[in-house]
Amino acid sequence: MRMKNCSNLLKLIPSRLHLHRFLSTSQPFNPPPFLPQRRVVVTGIGMVTPLGCGVETTWKRLIKGECGIRALTPEDLKMSAFDESTRLHTFDQLTSKVAALVPCGTNLGEFDEQLWLNSKDHRSMSRFIAYALCAADEALRDANWLPSEQEDKEKTGVSIGGGIGSISDILDASQMICEKRLRRLSPFFIPRILINMAAGHVSMKYGFQGPNHAAVTACATGANSIGDAARMIQFGDADVMVAGGTEASMDALSIAGFCRLRALTTKYNSSPQESSRPFDCDRDGFVIGEGSGILVLEEMEHAKNRGANIYAEFRGYGMSGDAYHITQPQSDGKGAILAMTRALQQSGFRPDQVDYINAHATSTPLGDMVEAKAIKSVFSNCVASGDLALSSTKGAIGHLLGAAGAVEAIFAILAIHHGIAPLNLNLSKPDPIFSDGFMPLAVSTEMPIKAAMSNSFGFGGTNASLLFASTA
Repeated sequence: MRMKNCSNLLKLIPSRLHLHRFLSTSQPFNPPPFLPQRRVVVTGIGMVTPLGCGVETTWKRLIKGECGIRALTPEDLKMSAFDESTRLHTFDQLTSKVAALVPCGTNLGEFDEQLWLNSKDHRSMSRFIAYALCAADEALRDANWLPSEQEDKEKTGVSIGGGIGSISDILDASQMICEKRLRRLSPFFIPRILINMAAGHVSMKYGFQGPNHAAVTACATGANSIGDAARMIQFGDADVMVAGGTEASMDALSIAGFCRLRALTTKYNSSPQESSRPFDCDRDGFVIGEGSGILVLEEMEHAKNRGANIYAEFRGYGMSGDAYHITQPQSDGKGAILAMTRALQQSGFRPDQVDYINAHATSTPLGDMVEAKAIKSVFSNCVASGDLALSSTKGAIGHLLGAAGAVEAIFAILAIHHGIAPLNLNLSKPDPIFSDGFMPLAVSTEMPIKAAMSNSFGFGGTNASLLFASTA
């Protein structure tokens, strides 16, 4: 009996190991390691847009005031799985018949479908993925960053988002159900429609094993993808990030959906190049577009050490939510104000240090006015003095949805790099909210631009503002 009690007593005495664990877990953990400040710069850019394939072609045409919008045709709707009668009937029912399509072909400045889409290796890629691969290829070559060392690949990541993905593939697959041919569905159907596959394909092509990320925030996607990537570098997750947005929603279902929302322009079907008119009194909706914009972001010292060309420094990233309506902004522009203010706060800049804003303005009656009001609120002193240059470049390229924020961020960066603020096309009768001192640019203007902001706002009330600055 006494031995049994002793045995039970011994069980209650903790072992040395248990005692050590108890003492160690009762103490709080040490704080995380201190992260030094890491600055982020842009060392490469690439674009596929309705103005052309490539940065040089797109920028030259933009500055000249050329337009990439044309009349929509039944062939543009990508309804190959449907009979001709259905295709023509669908086209007739669309209330908006203008679009900003990427020019395709084998000439300089055109997107080569044979190279990027039509080989056996590309069966798992839909068009939005191909646009991203093309733009990423240009950006990486521009940055001279095609690393072969394993360590460099592990410190290079990808952050490429999209707004919608490949609706045309979903439309074709649904037709197979109607025709009772579902067994013939491509095994690549799912990989072709997943938005994160653009980032996935870029990482696989170049062997990048850093963060692999895809934002989906409607029309703010491109901006969020860039801002998120910059923070990954600042946080130490990567030294280099391939970042941007891509979109290819030129299909019957996407266009019909936006038509039913009454978001697209309908007044200018007979004059396509006049249809996208941001900040103009006669605007009546946006023009759907497609393309991709990709940046190479890099930790500043990493870029300097390898002698990279630096376009600009990433300085600020502001985000907010309207918490108001699924498609409409609040009339006081509070969401846009918060995003721009937060980008400024992060940058350390005062409002009067920003020289140019590439506005989100999509050519919708409410959205453009609300953004202009928000800009006037945040940059009130600059507006009064006339020192702030402003334009929306969607008059030339339409609204690229998930790619818009990335392409327009590149325009802001090129404005800094070249000292030219691009014009706001089709501004015949400016909205009454503007005055003599505060007016969108009717012509491209040479001027010193040390800091530029790019705004992107999306359905669901998601807002993002990016701020870039010269390093000179």
